[in-house]
Amino acid sequence: MYPFARPLLALCALLLARPALAHAPVDAFQADVAHERARPPAPTFPRAAFLLRPAVVAAALSPDGNQVAYLREQAGRRSLWLLPAEGGQARRVLGGTDARRIAWSHDGRWLVLESGRQLFAVAAAGQGGSHLMVTLGGRQQRELIDIDPLQPAAVLLRERAPATPEAPERWRVLRVDMQGRRTLLHEDAHRLVEVAFDRSGRLAFLKRVEDTALAVHRVDVHGRLHPVLRCAQLHRCSLLPVTDAQGRLLLLSDVDADLEGLRRLQSDGTLDTLATDPRGEADLDALALDPVDGTPRIASYRGTVAANQGLDPATRGLLADLKARLPGRNLDIAVGEAHWLVSAQASTLQGARWHLVDPRTGAAREILDFPPLGDRDGRPAQWLPEAAMARKLPFDWRASDGMRLHGFVWLPPGADPAHLPLVVLAHGGPWSAARPDEFGNGYSQALANRGYVVFEPNFRASNGLGRHYLMSAHGDFGHGRVQQDIVEGTRALLARGIGDAERVGIAGASFGGYATLLGVTFQPDLFKVGVAVVPPPDFGWDIRWIGRTTEALSLSRYIPFDEWLAMLSLDPRDAATMARLHEQSPLAHASHMDRPLLIFAGGEDRRVALRGVLGYAARLKALGKDFSLFVDPLAGHRNDKPVAHEAYLYLLEWMLHRHLGGAAPAAPDATVRAYLARSLRVAGSDLRAAGLTHSP
Repeated sequence: MYPFARPLLALCALLLARPALAHAPVDAFQADVAHERARPPAPTFPRAAFLLRPAVVAAALSPDGNQVAYLREQAGRRSLWLLPAEGGQARRVLGGTDARRIAWSHDGRWLVLESGRQLFAVAAAGQGGSHLMVTLGGRQQRELIDIDPLQPAAVLLRERAPATPEAPERWRVLRVDMQGRRTLLHEDAHRLVEVAFDRSGRLAFLKRVEDTALAVHRVDVHGRLHPVLRCAQLHRCSLLPVTDAQGRLLLLSDVDADLEGLRRLQSDGTLDTLATDPRGEADLDALALDPVDGTPRIASYRGTVAANQGLDPATRGLLADLKARLPGRNLDIAVGEAHWLVSAQASTLQGARWHLVDPRTGAAREILDFPPLGDRDGRPAQWLPEAAMARKLPFDWRASDGMRLHGFVWLPPGADPAHLPLVVLAHGGPWSAARPDEFGNGYSQALANRGYVVFEPNFRASNGLGRHYLMSAHGDFGHGRVQQDIVEGTRALLARGIGDAERVGIAGASFGGYATLLGVTFQPDLFKVGVAVVPPPDFGWDIRWIGRTTEALSLSRYIPFDEWLAMLSLDPRDAATMARLHEQSPLAHASHMDRPLLIFAGGEDRRVALRGVLGYAARLKALGKDFSLFVDPLAGHRNDKPVAHEAYLYLLEWMLHRHLGGAAPAAPDATVRAYLARSLRVAGSDLRAAGLTHSP
């Protein structure tokens, strides 16, 4: 029900009408299909080969573009390294760290390492003095906003001063330098979110929470606030850290627009659009900023294709050269003065490839080309060969109410897709999306390698595709409009000669698991088998349960959870809405579930209540349904255990083999088999056929 990959803040958008989604010519998809069919068939690769992880955890380019800092995993340890951009050997700066993100100070003399509970300053210019800067979280809810964009060596933090008998709750924005010295920039009774500075370094704008809206204020030279923009109804308005040369605020916003774009706030309160998706289909996904003055240089979009847009003539020319040197790649670019750091991805490319680009000559060279690591043992391995991997093809269809929707299809190379089994993989969220030109978690590629067509639909409520796309679901998340999108997309694909209509399955995690339960309950004529991971059997009940937990704030972020859901047409306080969701739920119609089903749940899940899953399983068992249930008692909503990844992929392969006629999976090894035996709670006929039983 909730996304795994993208931060939930990115959900916050609402409905405004927009033109129909731009899409490829009618014959473009068939041309893609013909190209895939003409490729050589791929050999079958081991299951574990699809579950590798990169040795480079994170990388960051220094502002001058002369050094790349990166976190590398080796032999179970994570270390920090510096690589000279002009060539030469990398040097290890820190032998052990649990950091997950790194960033450079504005002057390029310090590195900031962010872990779950702290910021650590690392001297990067030989000056000494590496140390703990500040702790994060706690009662103060202290968070990193960003690296200070203009001061030589400082970060920006926000924190909460809890209420006391003597004083109410307060919120602060602080500047903390590399020695840990704190400077208060602003204190407020309202929760503070972001700040922006003019080019002299003065605090010029801030954004704070006011009731259920995000309000932007101009800060005058005396520190007084003047309201300039109100982003209500979950409108997005993310401040860029530095104003333009005239002191005007730059922000990412969809106020008065469908697509989120780069906007400029004028003195009269109007917003000028500086950049938006030329294809007219996707929100602005990322910006690359100039390291000196914070000017936006590159805008990136991820709709049906991954595209980058230069925001000045020189950058446009450099991007054109870069695309020619790295064709067919999804490029994530960091701009430095002397070099650019480019992370290149593709649906056929397992793991990102890192490149340093000289913007003066356009020359690019690959760096950080370490072998990947085995997911379970952490040993060096080999990436899967790109030539044998399936391509992720954009596919669009028109829903029965006339809305144009799209998703992606993976086809096994060298096969006639009309005679292949089809698996629908529904994404989580529902406010998430399948994105273009990404290898992903490896499951889709693994299934394509086993001879399945894989369909990843971006049903309405998917984010990153504009306000209308996101909110046109109108809260209809039961057996209604969103599920219709999945069904109609599947039927449209079958009508184009892709997949065998008698061999269609559905699988997914979180909301994708919920869609799976709906599919095997309400569309058994279409979906012959289902595999559901952490699925809420009653969506309405589950969102009410979350609202009573601390997880609520992490989902709705700044807006009260109930209000946030109400603006998404899912008000948990509205009895009629909740009754409708329950009446249309898999739980309420458990007696109609007559397809083979496998469920996997987590005992420590804070987003889908285990008791809800167990209640659904008990109802199925009482009705005499044939299903299987696994519960990992220590797993949360996302199970990060490597053995669980392989176990899930094996179970998926086994269920599809049994009921869609795909290839039989290789038997699991003793470790996976023991994990499955420990986790098994209900063994249906499918699990008994696999020889899996409860552990003693």
